[in-house]
Amino acid sequence: MNRLLIFGLGYSGSAIADAARAAGFSVSGTTRGGGDGSLSFDAAEAAIHSATHLLTTAAPDASGDPVLARYKAAIAAAPGLRWIGYLSSTVVYGDRQGGWVDEDTPVAPSQARGQRRVEAEDAWTLFAGTRAVDIFRLAGIYGPGRSAFDDLRTGRARRMIKPGHQFGRIHRDDIARAVVAAMRQDRPPGRRVLHLADDEPSESAAVVTEAASLLGVTPPPAVAFADALPAMSPMARSFWAENRKVASAKTKAALGIAWLYPTYREGLRAILCQERGDRLP
Repeated sequence: MNRLLIFGLGYSGSAIADAARAAGFSVSGTTRGGGDGSLSFDAAEAAIHSATHLLTTAAPDASGDPVLARYKAAIAAAPGLRWIGYLSSTVVYGDRQGGWVDEDTPVAPSQARGQRRVEAEDAWTLFAGTRAVDIFRLAGIYGPGRSAFDDLRTGRARRMIKPGHQFGRIHRDDIARAVVAAMRQDRPPGRRVLHLADDEPSESAAVVTEAASLLGVTPPPAVAFADALPAMSPMARSFWAENRKVASAKTKAALGIAWLYPTYREGLRAILCQERGDRLP
């Protein structure tokens, strides 16, 4: 029996858990306080000991990776553990002034949160001498309950105009699809970098416009980036401070998959169909 332990049954972690169960894995996972079938973060020793696969979705903070801070020795000693996956971020590449990065591009973080991600990746890589370690670098995550539709409905959507500034995205279901495909491979020990980013980096305004069209509503008025910048939060400023396009062709080839939603257009249509209870096209 393949036994997967997921640290962090949040938005992506829960989808991965469902996909892994459908693929025949026995799955357990942690939440901050436990309950509803999950483990408390501080009560995972037995699950680590019995796991064959371990995935962590937890982001590092200023003191480092929280899972390694608590369980590094237990993970190292786990007798049946063959595979470790870490959900990281494309922020490790920093600003590329709109240029492309692929799975072999050296990291060059330009912000503190990017540097923390690099340090966490390196810390998990220390297990690669005895286990297969997959570092998944994710673009912006969207899906049901977390898309431009929700922003439009709540009045939070902004049609920001900054020509040439494109972002990569990945649908939650494609994250789950890729992680399960990676887990099912029989890989020897070693580190591998995988990109979870769809096939068409796009300006954020285009996504908002498409979502509004699908809902049949008027998109919000265009806002020039320079006009919006003074009122932006520090997090929003950091989001817009970097411009890069993320390629994932090598990842898809390595995993033998194609994206269910290769662009935001297919992804948005699928979300709307799911919300309305329609059959997917």
